[in-house]
Order: sequence, then structure tokens, then C-alpha cells
Amino acid sequence: MGFVYGSSPNPDLLARIPRDARRVLDVGCGAGATLAAYRRLNPRATLLGVEPDAALAAAAAPALDGLFATDIEAAPPPVEPGTLDAILFGDVLEHLRDPWTVLARMAPLLSEDGVLLACVPNVEHWSFVARLLAGSFDYEPHGLFDRTHLRWFTPRMMHRALAEAGLHPLEVAPRIFAPEQGEAFAAALAPGLEALGIAPAEWLARAQPLQWVWRAARRPPRPLLVAARTLPDPVAAMAEVRVLQPLRDLASLPGVSIQAAPDLDLPAPPPGMEAVPRVLLVQRMYLPDAPAGHEFVARARASGAVLVQEFDDDPDRWPALAESGQFSFRAVHAVQASTPALAAELRQWNPEVAVFPNGVAELPDPVNFQDDAPLTLFFGALNRTADAAPFLQALNQALAEAAGRLRIAVVNDCEVFAALETPHKTYTPGCDYATYRGVMAGCELAFLPLADTRFNRMKSDLKAVEAASHRLCCLASPTVYAESLEDGRTGLIAEDPGHLLALLRAILANPPAARRIAEAARDWVRAERMTAYQARRRLDWYRDLWDRRAALDAALAARIG
Repeated sequence: MGFVYGSSPNPDLLARIPRDARRVLDVGCGAGATLAAYRRLNPRATLLGVEPDAALAAAAAPALDGLFATDIEAAPPPVEPGTLDAILFGDVLEHLRDPWTVLARMAPLLSEDGVLLACVPNVEHWSFVARLLAGSFDYEPHGLFDRTHLRWFTPRMMHRALAEAGLHPLEVAPRIFAPEQGEAFAAALAPGLEALGIAPAEWLARAQPLQWVWRAARRPPRPLLVAARTLPDPVAAMAEVRVLQPLRDLASLPGVSIQAAPDLDLPAPPPGMEAVPRVLLVQRMYLPDAPAGHEFVARARASGAVLVQEFDDDPDRWPALAESGQFSFRAVHAVQASTPALAAELRQWNPEVAVFPNGVAELPDPVNFQDDAPLTLFFGALNRTADAAPFLQALNQALAEAAGRLRIAVVNDCEVFAALETPHKTYTPGCDYATYRGVMAGCELAFLPLADTRFNRMKSDLKAVEAASHRLCCLASPTVYAESLEDGRTGLIAEDPGHLLALLRAILANPPAARRIAEAARDWVRAERMTAYQARRRLDWYRDLWDRRAALDAALAARIG
């Protein structure tokens, strides 16, 4: 099969579609892969496409809510002005006779905070020069030298086109492929470039990108820089869930820049952004009530950043926090947490606490519940050996009775794995987040035990959300999970080992019932627990903190003396 337009998502466009967009229009959507990928990030959005090619439109239709066969140069699609949060032109403008008029006609369809995204070929790409010098320029079926390309753009030309359409260009990002080839060509061309008074490095910066991705808006957004000091390995998965995924959601919103690293100290604004409002997010950072802690806080305050502590576990777990008088919470402007119970605890030491429940960034396509296949029970966790111990006898009995129709996949917990008396088990050592989710995706059931302890009551329901997103039926403890899962509809609450055994027996007797529960749980995640749905609230909270920084800083100073 030959090249098919729109059969693969454009990741650079995808990353810039506002995560919380209500309505998105992809002009020239091709087979619809970019919007299909966006659907997994924001299932609530209404997704529309323009595609005059009947075969491509038929391929795109299942992923879209509406499809127009409009000739975009003859008339805009039948969309009310001001109702689109994003308009995409992915590899389209270069095919139009008059892209300038199309841009001017489409811009009014954007909502007040909407963005127009465009991916255009770079006429300054080094391969143009290489072919012209070699006398081998010719058109090709697709790619940079596509025979249907009618227009070409430099960044300066595209900037002017967007501005003339009444839009404010916000960002232009390069798409560079095979950089070593461009670097080698620039090195060979360097003497000639220098003879012409052109700096080779400056020319290479213009000639490396195969394409440019543009983001423009109807009005300039309020800028914000969010920098994060994350947890390092081996707890990087916690950084992924609590910080990195939400930051990527924020970066999709116009005006927001992000930085993140385990060793990041203070937010460093890019050149020209020194006055931009900024937030420094520190994840579980221990700040001693000692010179080192006071020095860090003083430098953060002097930098002008709002200092926010990200914390999602029971503070009593770390005696050093109490020994320092909870300085880690008192010495920051605000705190963000994952549950109301944890937030109530943290407000003892800092009244500025926001709750952002854990969620998933992407709703994956399910691959489990294959016909006539054995059911696999997932168990993967840190520090849950004691929680699982009372249930091991029940698990072993269920596995023995099932005689191969029930299997179990264990991640990380070698003690639980060793205690399972069955050949139908697999073990994955501590692993990265993608591997963990991959093991989970291959299961149909999830075992989520939490004993009723103070430490566990401070936990979030993340494992149930992750499992439900993969269409697993959760068998979970009442602690934490009874507040999220609806027993018998979106999950099964196992009150004790005997109850767990009865539930497993019932599932093995009627696997379709477990699948129905798993489908309902996935619908719950789709409706409520995508990180995309929090993006705007996070942004509004960070901006509000910045607007109140003077008062927050005075309160911080009073708390630490």
C-alpha cells in the first residue's frame, strides 16, 4: 500500500492542540490519524474534519464527529464563527492556490482563546540547495517535493500570512529529520557560505528544518512559565503521573512554557521572557528548617517565582518532615495534592492547597478480553506486600480451582510472587511506567488491596483509574476505592479474603459480567478522569497564585519567621 495522507498522526501538531478543546477542525484531515490520536487524550471533544477525497474521508469518518467534503478554497465549512478551539492545517496550505485568503476566511471561526496550527514545508531546507546544485531537482509523489505543492513558505513569509489573517503568531517550531545529513552538507558548503557573508551556523538553523509548525491565536495569551523539579529514578513513574503528564497538558495551552528535570533548581526564562510570570513546582522536596532549606527558599523568592510543593503521600511517613516543623509545607507559597483527605492534613501548615486528582493522559485502545482466553489478574505495586498478605490463601485457592483459566501477573512485589502457589504466574521486576502499563494492558482483572491504615487512607485511587483505562475489572479494597468505584457497576469491592474468593469464582463462571464492569469503568475514566480535563483549572490556579504573589509571599515570610 502506498503513502496515505493522514494515516499517521503529526506529533508536533498533536502536542499543540489545547488538551481541553471543545471543538477541533482538521482541514485536510486525510485518514484522520491526528484527530484519532487526540480523541485518546480528550474523549469529550467534538472532532470535525474537512476532506474532499472520498476514500480518505471514509477512512477518517470513524474517528470524527463530523466530516465535510468542502472545497476549502471555495467556501469555509458550515461551522458557526467563534466556535472552534483549534483549527489544524497539517501539510495543507502548500497545496492551495490562495492560502492567504483561506487563512483570513477561517480565522473568524476560532473561539476567543482558540488557536490555529499549521505545519508547512520549509523552502529553505538544505535538500533544495543540494538538488539545485547537483542539477537534479524534480517533483516526487509526496514529501517535500510533492508534485501537488503550489506554494512555498519561509518563516518570515508565514509570519506575515498569519498576521495578515488577523492572527497573532505565538510560536514556530522546527521539525528536523536526519540532522546529521544537514550538518554534513552545511560543513561542505561552509567556504562558499562564508564567501557570501553568510554564517554557516545561522544558515544551518534555517536549512535544517524540513517543516515548520506554527501556532497562532486570535489574541495574545497571558504568558506563564511552569518549571518543575521532579523526583528522580527509581520513582520516575510518580513524576510522570503527578508532574510530567500535567505539564504536557499545560504546554498545549497557548502562552504556557514548561521546564522539568530532577536537578532543576530555579526556573530559567528563555531569552526575552525574563519578565514572564513563573511557577517553580518542587515534587516531594524535603526542605530542612536549617540554613540549606532557608537558602533555597530565599533564592526561590528572590527569583520572583511562585514556589509550589507537589505532595501526594502521607507526610507522617517521613519523620524528618515533622522534625523540621513541617518546614517543607510552611516555606512554600502553595501546595498541590492528590486527594481531599491529604489536602485537609496539609492545610494545618499551609492554607493554600489545591487538589488535582490523579488521572491518565491517554485512553488506550483495549487489547484484553480475547475470546476463550484465560483471565489474567494484575497485581503491581510498591509497598503493598502487607496489604496483600491476608488475601494470599484466597488467591491460591482461586488459582488452583481455575486450573489454568485464571492467571496472575505480578509487577515488582517478589514476595507476593513467591507466595503464589501456581505455575500460572508471571513476574516483572520494578520497571518504567510504560512497561508497567503494558503489563496491565494484557490483563482482564486487577487486584487492588489496601488495608485500613492512616497511610493508606491518604493514598489516591490511581491504580483503579489506570486499570479501568485499560478496561480491567477491579477487585479492590473498600479503603480508598469504595469512594471511586461503584460496587457491581464500575468495580467490585472485596470486603475480606472470603469475599475476594467468591468474587473470583463468580467471574470465572461468567467472564462477560466482568467485561461489562470493565467497560463501565473505562467509561467512567473517559468521562471524569483524564488529565486533559484538569489543564485549564491548573492554569487558572497557577495564574491566580501569581496574581496574589505579594500576599502569598508575606504569608510565607510570617510562617517561617
